[in-house]
Amino acid sequence: MTGDSAKAQEAFQSTLRDAALRTANREALRDRLWFFSQARWRCLAASEEGLQPEHSTLDECEVRPHAAAQVRQLQPEELAVWISGAPDPQRSALAAYYLDEFSLSEMLALLALNPKELSKLICAGRRQFQAWLNATTPEYDEP
Repeated sequence: MTGDSAKAQEAFQSTLRDAALRTANREALRDRLWFFSQARWRCLAASEEGLQPEHSTLDECEVRPHAAAQVRQLQPEELAVWISGAPDPQRSALAAYYLDEFSLSEMLALLALNPKELSKLICAGRRQFQAWLNATTPEYDEP
C-alpha cells in the first residue's frame, strides 16, 4: 500500500501496538475489519509523506479470457508492485479484491465506498492491469 516496506512495517507495527493497548485496557475491537481499516488508514497517511508519484492516465483494454494464465506467469511481488502504484482509493479496492478475503459488504465498509464506486474502481483497475499484462507478459496461445 505504501510503496515503501519500512513505512508499511511501521504502519503494521503501530496498528498491532494500538490493538494490544486496547486489549490490555479491555476495549473490544468493533469487528474483524477494525485491524484492516486501521492498517489501511495508517498506510495511507504514511504514503502521503515524502515524495509523491506523478498522477498519470494508464492505458486500458478489455479483460481477456486468458488473463488468468497471464497472471500465473507473474511473481506475487510483481502483482503487489503494480497494485501499490495505483492511486488510492483504487489501490485499496484492488488490494481488497485480489486478497479474496472479504465479502462485498465488508469491502464496502472497509473502504467506505458505495457499490457503484467500488465497481468502477475495480473495473478500471482490471482493464489497466490487463493493458499492463499485455505489455509485460509473453503472448499466450490458447489451447
